[in-house]
Amino acid sequence: MRREGPPPEPTMQIAVKNSAGEVVDQIEVSDYVFGIEPNEAVVHQALVRQLANARQGTAKVKTRGEVAGGAAKIRRQKGTGRSRQGGVRSPLHRGGGITFGPQPRDYRQAMPKKMRRLALRSILSARTRDGQLTVVDGISIAEPRTKEMARILSALGVDGEKALLVTESSDPMVVRSARNLARVKTLPAPLLNVRDLLSHDRLVMTVGAVRRVEQIWAQRER
Repeated sequence: MRREGPPPEPTMQIAVKNSAGEVVDQIEVSDYVFGIEPNEAVVHQALVRQLANARQGTAKVKTRGEVAGGAAKIRRQKGTGRSRQGGVRSPLHRGGGITFGPQPRDYRQAMPKKMRRLALRSILSARTRDGQLTVVDGISIAEPRTKEMARILSALGVDGEKALLVTESSDPMVVRSARNLARVKTLPAPLLNVRDLLSHDRLVMTVGAVRRVEQIWAQRER
């Protein structure tokens, strides 16, 4: 009796455009990356984690034990008719210590690897479902030119929108051509993250970037 192999990986079709904005091909992409039901709760948790991990946590004020000044009592306790006072380092005095002020701390949050991957796949699937993902066969620029990059993005239908341009790896020509476009950010596929995906209205990916994303995040965790 012949043993059957594992079921084929489900795929979906996405149109591929060229730099002139014309549909030139259709590619199959993994449903596991671009076709799942988005988990909004995990996406929110991943965003909060990323923002928290970006905080330095170096804010610091001096307490009454750290500010300069003597510890001598500024006036006697009784007989003056005035309030009872300790030293000049008291928080009640100008230049004294700060009460309950910020101290250095670590804001980092932990999150399981499976949840981090689920958050990225959820956003990619939502962008695909809502028609906010554009796949281009490639972006070839001989020399850095902002005008050429603006023309390509306009042909792809993302002119004037906040766009995240993802390439397979870091491409200096693409980066230098897009860095003067205020609403465009370039990113290599391995550095794709929740914050950048959510802070841009449109996602533009090269075919190579799509395949690299599948290579990184399409592996099912056991």
